[in-house]
Amino acid sequence: MAVLRITKFPEKVLKTKTKKISGWTQDLTRLVGDMFDTMYAVNGVGLAANQIGLSMQLAVIDVKPNGRSKRIVLINPKLIDNGGKLVESEGCLSLPGLFKKISRPDTVKVMTFNEKGIPWEIKGTGLLARALQHEIDHLEGKVFVDHLPFMQKLQVQKEIKQYQPVWENQTIK
Repeated sequence: MAVLRITKFPEKVLKTKTKKISGWTQDLTRLVGDMFDTMYAVNGVGLAANQIGLSMQLAVIDVKPNGRSKRIVLINPKLIDNGGKLVESEGCLSLPGLFKKISRPDTVKVMTFNEKGIPWEIKGTGLLARALQHEIDHLEGKVFVDHLPFMQKLQVQKEIKQYQPVWENQTIK
């Protein structure tokens, strides 16, 4: 497998809604493996296809419940229910070093397809709920800072400008 380049904000692919996947191929199987390798290489818990420059509704997650790896593949995911509220610090592999408190539902239910093209439903709470929402946001062309109130967004824009020269010189290897 391979470790891929992670796109950095404000690359256009991060702000563009991704395209649905209509079939499963060996190339897609390899891509999923590469996405997990990339995510693990930078100690992430989730990675969406547009974070590696591809416009497709594909994301991988592993929040390591109880310290054990549990790989989740999401193809064409759709959030179908949510509840509760939790405000926690959130970051993103495409905005490295930037963390902000974001309010999100604490429980979610997502309808998706797995790596074999079989539809299934996943329910998540806590970190898994946050990761599911974060990756689905990516596939919709949103980044976590889009959830901030207006004044905080203005402040974050200044912070992003400070980080960008560092991001441009960063490699994940």
